[in-house]
Amino acid sequence: MSLILAIDQGTTSTRAIAFEIGANAASGETGDLRPVAVSQIELAQYFPRSGWVEHDAAEIWTATLQTCREVVRKAGGVARFAAIGITNQRETAVIWDAGTGQPLHRAIVWQDRRTADVTARLTAEGHEPKVQAATGLILDPYFSATKFAWLLDAVPSGRERAARGEIKLGSIDAWLIWNLTGGRVHATDATNASRTALMDLKTVAWRDDLCALFDVPRMALPAIVPCAGVIGETDAALFGRPLPIAGSAGDQQAALVGHGALKPGDAKITYGTGAFLVANVGDQPVASTRRLLGTLGYQAGGRAAYALEGSIFSAGSAIQWLRDGVGMISQSRQSEAMAQELSDNGGVYLVPGFTGLGAPWWEPEARGTIVGLTRDSGPAHFVRAALEALAYQTRDLLDALAEDGAPPLKTLKVDGGVTANSFAMQFVADICQVEVERPAFQEMTALGAARLAALGVGLAPDLEARPAEAPARWTPRMDKAERERLLSGWRRAVKAAIIAAPNRA
Repeated sequence: MSLILAIDQGTTSTRAIAFEIGANAASGETGDLRPVAVSQIELAQYFPRSGWVEHDAAEIWTATLQTCREVVRKAGGVARFAAIGITNQRETAVIWDAGTGQPLHRAIVWQDRRTADVTARLTAEGHEPKVQAATGLILDPYFSATKFAWLLDAVPSGRERAARGEIKLGSIDAWLIWNLTGGRVHATDATNASRTALMDLKTVAWRDDLCALFDVPRMALPAIVPCAGVIGETDAALFGRPLPIAGSAGDQQAALVGHGALKPGDAKITYGTGAFLVANVGDQPVASTRRLLGTLGYQAGGRAAYALEGSIFSAGSAIQWLRDGVGMISQSRQSEAMAQELSDNGGVYLVPGFTGLGAPWWEPEARGTIVGLTRDSGPAHFVRAALEALAYQTRDLLDALAEDGAPPLKTLKVDGGVTANSFAMQFVADICQVEVERPAFQEMTALGAARLAALGVGLAPDLEARPAEAPARWTPRMDKAERERLLSGWRRAVKAAIIAAPNRA
């Protein structure tokens, strides 16, 4: 049994990947994991009202089972598999019947804003300092607690049924664990629990006072378990024999493990539609003064690693807008060559506040803004400005990390589709004054889940990364004066985007 089955349940698709545990024949040491089979199914998105985003939890489970069975078949049968690891879209909330296992409502996705009035009221009542001190999170509908409460109120007799133990609540990992174990195990890993606004970061346990504040019954919540270790066994009927579920982590924390960012001062950023920076800060939580999010990086081997996280709402989506929204490019890969046509940005800045600005600004009403246009500006200026915005936003997050006292950053580890753009990655290195490292294998979330599962069943001695191929690297080469000039222009542009918000007019 040399394979790990990794489930990567994301916002837009569900994937399963089989990883083979390699070995260094010369030293006898366990090598890194190598993908040998994959299956993927796209996930339908539902938008019942403006600002509402939902998924069908039953569809998620069906797709998970289908992709897993396909990968088991491709990889040579269930006898080759030692364990399952799970990684998932975080903060998405599911409610289901404890008896039948059927969802009682569509899942509320992390992007959903339907509970904004609730978090605004709690903020106005002065609850945010207490919530942030306990959980590391700010009051925002992004997190699961208000979603859980909304679901209980939306389901007929939901609260009465929950009081009788007839209803279960959980993140996507808990929903998958429940189904994989045939309803025998109701559990969530510590990283997913840390994104609910109900878990104490230091004790890694649910807090009764927070459950009361958000009106979420504790008895409906799953047990909190470590990220590595056997959580339960799959129902034998699913794959032909039971498989231990031995690893679980939310997608961004799994990517942290996938990158091997295991020491204080290690950090990774995933550049996708948005971008998520997660920085390892060590074995104690760090309270942010710059509205970064405190979170659990991972809990494994009897110890916890904490992290600070910053979210960029629009990263690759700015390039998608140039392609699909305004037609300045026909393919995303054109952006690199167009940006390189110019000797500089010509003073043009794009602030991609299409859905507001994330950390450290947290300006939900900010608008996408272009500044610095002249008669000489053309499509290439727009494209270059969109790519440069990745770097400026990353620099904002790194500055916030430094101000929060996080350990100095050694290398910024990157993954995601945008990292194929060498111009963008060099600009990140230049603006952020840090070496940028992109691994040869890009599926960091699935790899992290597989590493946790391998550790959980004793097939790996630790979580260290041992990649077979060398990463690509970009080192800073811009002089200080040029960097400061560009950053000054960016900060003026951000102020313009914030001023353009309707509530600032």
